[in-house]
Amino acid sequence: MAISPLLLIGLICLAGGGSLLPEANAIWLTVPSSGEKCISEQIQANVVVVADYLCIDMDNVGLGPTIDVHVTSPYGNELYKKTNETHGQFAFTTSETGLYLACLSMHHDQTHYTTPNSTAVVSIDWRLGIRAKDWDAGVELELRKSSERVGAIKIDILYQRYREEAMRELNEKTNRRVAQLGFMSFGVSAIVSIFQVLYLRRYFLKKKLI
Repeated sequence: MAISPLLLIGLICLAGGGSLLPEANAIWLTVPSSGEKCISEQIQANVVVVADYLCIDMDNVGLGPTIDVHVTSPYGNELYKKTNETHGQFAFTTSETGLYLACLSMHHDQTHYTTPNSTAVVSIDWRLGIRAKDWDAGVELELRKSSERVGAIKIDILYQRYREEAMRELNEKTNRRVAQLGFMSFGVSAIVSIFQVLYLRRYFLKKKLI
């Protein structure tokens, strides 16, 4: 049974993040039963990337077989990996300029799928830079709020650390001054005691008491 136009439009809207029409970057892929199908995108460094993928069955109503998704950077670093999925989303910020690769393959176990096909039809939609931020403005707003909270906490921690250091320095200065005053008091007491002994000895000798 062919998929109905209404369901196809709904699935495209889901793959497009809720927009009425799919974005220009949406790509439909046919993933073979063995091996993998890859797409690549040349992206500059420090660019926000958001991608949404959806696997459907073109011959039956509903989602299609499950797939494995693997995304790597130009230097082969793993950015995203999911297995046994029918739909999902990945997001990252590029750290280097180059060719970013997203590879899809049929999951090895399709026993859960009642009407398995030899291939899987997948829609994948890339959003880059401002388009990615606009598409998920709510998440961006929450991230900004979290960043501001973290900044405020950091400032408070630095202020508390500054106060702690100032109090510690004040305590150290006070302790040094108390120690100096203690030594001075001991020295004055010792000098006064010596003068008293000498004065009394001289007095007693003058009076011929000793």
